[in-house]
This record gives sequence, C-alpha cells and structure tokens, in this order.
Amino acid sequence: MYNNDDYRTKFIPDRISSYFKAEWVVLFVISVSGLIYNIGLLAGPWFEGKMTGCLVDILGGKAAFADMAVLAGSYVAVIAVVQISRFIKRLFVRRFSNNVNKRMKLILYNNLVHRSKIQLDEGGEGNVMTKAMQDVDDCAEGMRKFTTEIFDTGVALAAYAGMLLLYDWRLALLSMLFPPVSYMIAEKMKGIVQRTGAAYKEQAGTLSAATLERVSNAMTYRIYGQEQERRDAYEKNLSAYEKSAVRANIWNAAFPPVYRVISMVGVLFILYYGSRNVLGTGWKVWDVATFTTFVSCFTKLSVKSSHAAKLFNAVHKAQVSWKRIKPLLKEEKHDGHIKKSDPGELTVSHLGFTYPDGSTILKDVSFSAQPGQIIGITGSVASGKSTLGRTFLCEYPYEGSIKFSGDEIRDMDNARRTEIFGYLGHDTELFNDAIDNNILLGTEGSAWEYIQAVCMNHEVSEMENGIETVIGNGGSKLSGGQAQRLALSRTMHLDRPVMILDDPFSALDRETEQGIFQYLRNHYDNSIIILISHRLYLFPELDKIVWLEDGKAVTGTHDEMLGRCSGYAGLYYEQGALPREGGAFHE
Repeated sequence: MYNNDDYRTKFIPDRISSYFKAEWVVLFVISVSGLIYNIGLLAGPWFEGKMTGCLVDILGGKAAFADMAVLAGSYVAVIAVVQISRFIKRLFVRRFSNNVNKRMKLILYNNLVHRSKIQLDEGGEGNVMTKAMQDVDDCAEGMRKFTTEIFDTGVALAAYAGMLLLYDWRLALLSMLFPPVSYMIAEKMKGIVQRTGAAYKEQAGTLSAATLERVSNAMTYRIYGQEQERRDAYEKNLSAYEKSAVRANIWNAAFPPVYRVISMVGVLFILYYGSRNVLGTGWKVWDVATFTTFVSCFTKLSVKSSHAAKLFNAVHKAQVSWKRIKPLLKEEKHDGHIKKSDPGELTVSHLGFTYPDGSTILKDVSFSAQPGQIIGITGSVASGKSTLGRTFLCEYPYEGSIKFSGDEIRDMDNARRTEIFGYLGHDTELFNDAIDNNILLGTEGSAWEYIQAVCMNHEVSEMENGIETVIGNGGSKLSGGQAQRLALSRTMHLDRPVMILDDPFSALDRETEQGIFQYLRNHYDNSIIILISHRLYLFPELDKIVWLEDGKAVTGTHDEMLGRCSGYAGLYYEQGALPREGGAFHE
C-alpha cells in the first residue's frame, strides 16, 4: 500500500517516529515558520517597553510624537511578519496532522479487513470501530499538539528565558523557580490521566457496539414490543459512557488554571526586586521601560509554561490511544492484485471443527472433488452445512486437512486462498450502488452476461435505469429472490476454481433454479462447485452427495446415497419423491 522508497528511511507503521520522518518536508516548513514566529514574539515585550519609555519621555519633553509614531509603525510591521509566520506554521501543522490521520487510518483499515473472523470477534465490533476512528483521531491530535507546542511553547520559553536572563540573571532565575513545579505536577498526573482515559476508550467501544446492535435489530424489537427494555439498556450504556468521559476529562480541565497560578508566583519577586532595580538599589539599574519589558516577558513566559504543563496531559491521553491501536499497525503486505488460480483437485480428510465457545460441529468429514464436478452438501437442521462451507475460508482454525492441488489451505496466505475460493453465504452483502457495479466490483467484464445467467434479465430491463439502477443498502430495493440472484451473479463473475454456494436457490422457484443450475453445469466445467442446500430437487443431477449427521459425513452418488443413507433417502422422500422399482425413489 505504501512505497517505502518515497521516504528517506523505511516506514514502520507501529513507530511514532516514522510518521514524523515521512512528513519531513512539512515539518521543515513548520520549523522555519515556527522559529520566525516565536523569536518574533520577543518583539512584543521589547516594543511595549520602548513605547512606555517613549511615552514617559514625551511627557517629560525629551521626545516627540514622531518618535512614538516610528516605534508604533515598526511594531505593526514586525507583528505583521510574525502573524504571517504564525498562519503558515498553523496551516502546515494542520496539514501534518491530517496526513498522519489519513495514513494511520489507511494502514489500520488495510490490516483490519485482512484479519480473521476470530481476531475481529475477540476485539468486539464496538472496540474495533472506536480504535479505527476515535483512537486514530486522538493520536493524530496529540501529535499535532506536540508539534505545535515545540514552537509555541518550547522555542518561545527558551527565547523568553534568554531575554529575562539578559536583563537580570539573578531575578530571572529566582522568578523562574516555579514553572518547573507545574511540569512536575503534570507528570505526576500521568497515571490517573491514562487510567481514566483507557476506561473511557473501553466504554466508548461498548457504547458503539450497543448502538450497532440497537440499530441492526430495531425492527425486531419494535415488532416484539421490546423497544422500551432496549431503550433502558441503551441508556445505561450511555450513562456509563458519560460518567467515564467526565472522569477522563475532568483532570485535563481542572488543572490548567492551577498550572498558570503556580507559574505566575514568580511575579511577586519581580515586583519587589524589579522595583528596587528601578530605584537603583537592586542588582541592576533599570528604567521604567526595562521594568515593563521584564514584567511583560515574564507574563508571556508563565502563560507558555502553563501550556507546556497542559501539553503533558494531552500527550498522556494520546498515549492511551496509541497503545490501543499500535498492535493493529503492524506492517503487513497485502497484494491487491488477485488472479484466478489454475484448476485443481480438492481433498477434505477427517475434517473437524469446533467454535471458540467449545461447541463441536464437525468431527470426521472426508470427501474429494475434481474440476467440473458439482458436490451437494446437505443434512438435517443444524448439522453443520453452512459451517462446512465457511471452513474453506479459514476464518477459524480447523482440525484435519483441506488440500487444493496438494497444498494445505490453512498454510496459505489470504491472497492465495482468494485466488482459489469463491463464496456465497446467506448474507447477500449487496452495496448501495448500481446493479452492474455490485456484480463487477470494479473488475473488467460484462455484467449483463451474468444477469442473464441468473434469469434476471427481464426484471432488470423493466427497472427505471436498467442495469444502472441503484439498489439501496443491502439491496433494500430488491425482492429477496432478486437480491439472492444478484449476489449469485457476482460469485459467478468471480469464477474461482472452487465455488461454495450456500443455499443459493432458497428464494427461487424451480424453473429459475433449474435454469441457473444448467448454466453452472455448462459454463464452469473447470471449477468445483460445492452446493449447500436443504432442497434436494436438483441433487439427482449432482456428481457427489455429502450427507452430514452428528458431525460426520456419508458420501456417494445420488443413487448410492438412497440405498445406504436412510437420512438422505427420508429427506428426499419427504420433499415429494415417489418410490421407484427396487426401493429407490424418483419424482
């Protein structure tokens, strides 16, 4: 996804320093403009002192208003340069933050979509959403504040401190004893800021999960009269979120005024010893202009100092988010160019599968298939038909062996498995886009060919915009049968060596089902088609049947299964078959 050659050093996504190095050009502009701006800030106290002294001289008849005009004009010109530098610095700091935010989210997204089902389930949907959005935003904002404060606080503090030391180093050291106290207090706050911040992030994830659940099942709750109960449960989640947010933010909000008060304590020494300097009895001999400059400079130093202490808390808060997303920012290369694999034999040997909750679904399943064969998977309710289909996707670990062309699929990477397997599950997963885009998904080819293959051409032709008709989220503007056929046409367009079709005809009439089946038979003679279904109307025409019962498999042709598998024969008979001569069945 990223070309590391674009950077002066190798980009490592889970290292903060890499994000700064990747933006070195932007940071260079920030550095130059920041130095001009913050050093230029020294002009403020200097001009304020000079203008105060000039005003005293004017009142004493030692200067004219023209002198004040020159000072005022120079002051405006210098401030204009300073503010232009400030604008440039802030513009590029925001650009830096946006670039980091975008880069983090792209890396996070790329890694999340390639994580296994078990990894995503362990994280929780709400937590994943919070990490993918809010935590990245907080990290980028923390880096922005850090970058800003290097100049707005760090450089400015050094400049102000240098100016104070120049005027009276003894008084400067005495008055600057207190700002470091605010830094130490801010550092001591690290533990509580991170603890409350982590609790807030966890509660935000819980609230996101509750929101998803509430929205997804809104119709069900409404129909069964459970809206009030679910609303009460959601309000509890919301209250817990609000309390954690208050606890997380109260420390950040309460202490900045304390930092400022502590930083300003040194002004008491300035008023006492500075006035003695003016009177000629102190460490230095000052006039009113110098005294004004010194007070103004110290005031600005104290304000900046309190900002630095506040920055510590902001950085601690960002560290919480960084710790949460860092494991998801490991450098992983995913090849976006997937090609179709060559045909090959599929061999399933002693396959077993147990879900993470401990429920065992498959115990000993074995069968094989050759290119051009259509394999039927059936069984009683909850026998593991769909589980068997999803096992080929390697979302969860399995026992036994599944090999394609002699290679174990659990040992393949995701890209290699994608080259082999096509999958159509119960969820059609259609997008709020045009019909042709839902089929092609940005690839080359004719969508109309596959519309015809699923016997949907007449219906699409009658739609207002034909194949360009936008179907709504999840295909909401289509009937159940249309959505099912559209999803099937997308799988057919993908055309992989192994195509797993989980109950693809459940919402179709027999005539349409027969037409689609014949197209599959005639056009995919190099593919293995695994047809999972509880409807056995087409099973006599399949090359092999796999009957699942108690986690085990019985395999054979249709006629063989009728003779030796009472479960299969009974289900086939229940669906309308009539006895044949010799004890078999026919329709």
